[in-house]
Amino acid sequence: MISLIRTNSKNKDFIELVKQLDAYLAITDGDDHDFYNQYNGIDNIKYVIIGYIDSIPVACGAMKQFDTQTMEIKRMFTSKKSRGKGMASKILIELEKWAKELSFERCILETGIRQVEAVHLYKKNNYTLTQNYGQYHGLVESLCFEKKLY
Repeated sequence: MISLIRTNSKNKDFIELVKQLDAYLAITDGDDHDFYNQYNGIDNIKYVIIGYIDSIPVACGAMKQFDTQTMEIKRMFTSKKSRGKGMASKILIELEKWAKELSFERCILETGIRQVEAVHLYKKNNYTLTQNYGQYHGLVESLCFEKKLY
């Protein structure tokens, strides 16, 4: 049985999933990992979704306020053995729903060009490429996406 819960970054299951995510990104990002990792702290994230299959935590995603109208999607991850079951899309949709409930108008996110599965996920869920924002401006290894929530 699949279930999703809303929580925050203090949740122990989220912390463990992020450790797995960071280990995966250390491999795929290679020499760029330290640069990107500095923007991925989870100390005070208020909005976290964890996905469970049969009560086992297998996927997560989070968001944080970027500006008065925008939430930034962060820390999306599905464990290797649980990929291909739609968990990432379910979590992304739940994050968007939560952002709407909080009266935000759009979501943005950044992913790396090496994160082929992530790029596919975001395009499949109607995110469109946009100019790189904030710390990602001018970085050729980064792809930024946005989605309007109305």
